[in-house]
Amino acid sequence: MLEIYNTLTDRKDVFVPIEPGKVRMYVCGMTVYDYCHLGHARVMVVFDVVVRYLRALGFEVTYVRNITDVDDKIIRRASENGETIHELTSRFIEIMNEDAAALGVIPPDQEPMATASMDDIIAMIKTLMDKGHAYQGENGDVYYSVSTFDGYGQLSGKKIEDLQAGARVAVDESKKDPLDFVLWKSVKPEEPSWPSPWGNGRPGWHIECSAMSTGCLGAHFDIHGGGMDLKFPHHENEIAQSEAATGKTFVNYWMHNGFVRVDDEKMSKSLGNFFTVREILKRYRAEEVRYFILASHYRSPLNYSHENLDNSKAALARLYTTLRGIKPVRGQDGPDCDAYTRAFHKAMDDDFNTPEAIAVLFEIAREINKHRDSDPEKSASLAGCLCALGKILGLLQTEPESYFRESVSVLDPETPAMTETGVEDLLARRIAAREARNWVEADRIRDQLDAAGVVIEDGPAGTTWRRK
Repeated sequence: MLEIYNTLTDRKDVFVPIEPGKVRMYVCGMTVYDYCHLGHARVMVVFDVVVRYLRALGFEVTYVRNITDVDDKIIRRASENGETIHELTSRFIEIMNEDAAALGVIPPDQEPMATASMDDIIAMIKTLMDKGHAYQGENGDVYYSVSTFDGYGQLSGKKIEDLQAGARVAVDESKKDPLDFVLWKSVKPEEPSWPSPWGNGRPGWHIECSAMSTGCLGAHFDIHGGGMDLKFPHHENEIAQSEAATGKTFVNYWMHNGFVRVDDEKMSKSLGNFFTVREILKRYRAEEVRYFILASHYRSPLNYSHENLDNSKAALARLYTTLRGIKPVRGQDGPDCDAYTRAFHKAMDDDFNTPEAIAVLFEIAREINKHRDSDPEKSASLAGCLCALGKILGLLQTEPESYFRESVSVLDPETPAMTETGVEDLLARRIAAREARNWVEADRIRDQLDAAGVVIEDGPAGTTWRRK
């Protein structure tokens, strides 16, 4: 029975979908004005695995992940670049999709964009105003009145009186209360705008997600996810807006993944420890990065360091090494696999505990190695189980030889790397040299390949190679 740690209740709750057999899930996506960083990668991979596992359990999942394609940062960056916001966001949407694909992330079923959701956004703001939850200030902006919603603070555990006590004295004079937040920003020179009943302008960030999520999934849906940094105020404000507008419970289960740290310090541009996905993929294979993300529980802090990435690289290589030379009998059923499948599901049913699920994969690998020579049929069956369970995590889906031979960089084709054809040609020359007992030439070629990052492995079955 699947249990999910629900930020709303601050405990693990048994998952019961609103509609039997179906799950509707929304995750806050990227604001597309720059390259995706490791924090974005964690959100994409974590909720990709959530979707994969729910589908493996037999649920019909509708997965929505939005794109924020208009906000202050986007407008500022486009102005600095001398381009339109559409030119900027289109470029980085394409880059985001390339990063996600490299990390093995399945595209969401729907990916609404803020600029394409203006009718829904304006309609929700109008409803809030009609119900007395919003007002237009003297500056033309429309604000949400936090004090009109009794449930404010239910997600974050914050109390309105405490927030008011801690609010700054200097506030926007157009607000009735310093806690009120903007729903619609009146037009400013040189900024994009859309017509509305309150004059030309553009939406605030919080209202975008409320409108996009309910527009795609309805007023009440199962799961809402995102990074821990969004818990307050973004997700708190989403609840207030959505429930005030619809009169219904917004979301049943709230999921938040933990922060990313770099060498045990918070990742930030100001500290100079800020890494984009593309920078990391110049040094590590995409599947190694995915493994690294899943080797920690999604709610725990994720500490980025070369040492931790190297450990993930070595661990994943051990699993692929186990699969070398074995043709898996695909599937996760059968007497050889049943106990491991149950253990895997037990781990994942415990709030998507991927570290424990990965531990089960290594138990299978040890059993394969134990029976590799004595019982090839059992090894093949277990290898099929290993691949089938790995697929739920988005791992171990590459042929082992291809995995060991692929270049490290996926997204940077200019990274120097000897081509597979070049390696094979040198390998053939080395084999010929060995057959001619020309050990000097054979060693010279081995050194050349080693310098190019290629490891030669001579064994009873012949010579194989892999990338370092």
